[in-house]
Amino acid sequence: MKSNSKKFTEYAWKMLLSFGFVYLFFYNGRQNINLVMTQMAEDFGSTTTAIGVISSSLFWCYAFGQLVNGRLGAYFGYKKFMIIGIVMSTIMNILISFQSSILVISILWGLNGYFQSMVWANGIGVLNKWWTKEKRGFATGIATAFSGLAQVVTYLSVSLCIGLFPELGWRAGFRFPIIPILFLLIPFCILFKEKPEDVGLKPIIKEKNKQAERKNFFYPYKKLFSKPKMILFCIISAIAGIGRYGLLTWIPTYFMESMGLSIKEGIFSSILLPIGQALAMFVFPFLTDKLFKGKREPMLALASILTFISMITFPFIHSQSIASIVLFIAGIFSMITGVIWSVAGDIGGSEYSSTATGILDWSVYMGAAIQAFIFGLVKDTFGWSAIFITIGCLYIVILALTIVSSRIKECEQK
Repeated sequence: MKSNSKKFTEYAWKMLLSFGFVYLFFYNGRQNINLVMTQMAEDFGSTTTAIGVISSSLFWCYAFGQLVNGRLGAYFGYKKFMIIGIVMSTIMNILISFQSSILVISILWGLNGYFQSMVWANGIGVLNKWWTKEKRGFATGIATAFSGLAQVVTYLSVSLCIGLFPELGWRAGFRFPIIPILFLLIPFCILFKEKPEDVGLKPIIKEKNKQAERKNFFYPYKKLFSKPKMILFCIISAIAGIGRYGLLTWIPTYFMESMGLSIKEGIFSSILLPIGQALAMFVFPFLTDKLFKGKREPMLALASILTFISMITFPFIHSQSIASIVLFIAGIFSMITGVIWSVAGDIGGSEYSSTATGILDWSVYMGAAIQAFIFGLVKDTFGWSAIFITIGCLYIVILALTIVSSRIKECEQK
């Protein structure tokens, strides 16, 4: 008969892996647009700026969805919200593949953004009920690694679908890649448990003020926004969103337009970027939890400096292979959100971690929404170099904010 400790560990891993494998295919319904923007622009006879506006509609709705859905999930049920989000996102993607109006696509893509926002914060909220503070960096890092690998899966899935159905063009990238996640919902519904009590185990810590929390829906927001570190990391998260999604959104188009590659060649030249981002999530948790003893700021500082260097040199590289290698390096060190999710757990604890994650992810996607619109305009006005140099400089701002964060921590400890 298994001891409670072994049983708890076994279930903790089941929660982590079941969430991770579902998320592995979830980006197929979100980042697929990045890989077909050139085809969409050609089909509709529009500019990349116009397609960037379509892309931004998802980010805006995702951002504000994250602001409330982490809290709503904690209030009404994490798992329920996650299942609804997955199913409705699938439906939105399939509907988009049949549209011929940019306006209708923008509306559906925005709705898709809201449904996509129902999954991540609630999943992190569940993980923080199964993993202690000492192992939180590891668990959230592994979960974020799955999201990084999901980007690679999206690149491969969209490329495969376009290859199998060339007559559909960009529509194939919306219609088929999102479908596999529906099949993963079956084991997910069976394996995923919201909290240890659901399987007869004791919680990591006893949640206090449960009745007060249910009576005052907005109390967690008031509590979290009263902390200077939360405000600071909202700003860091927004800048990280500009950097991460600025690269993911525009790199495939850059290879196709600037280097004259086909859509398949552009996708495969870009794939080292999400591979690097996935790898970061194995490296960052180890460094923050083991080498830096749970301190998040040193990792953020190192990542900011190396991202800055890679970004300011990238526009001057004209070799496809070298550019891909630099992208791999940038992918690793620009992916600072893995550290940010650990911070959400540190600030919110197991009680408010989903709300804290939702707030920080709201900030990330506010940055993503801004870049989707602004960088399209920047590219059409100043050229590709301006996008990458701007991203590099923004990471210097993160470096400065990281220094401020370390001082706030010192003040809190005194």
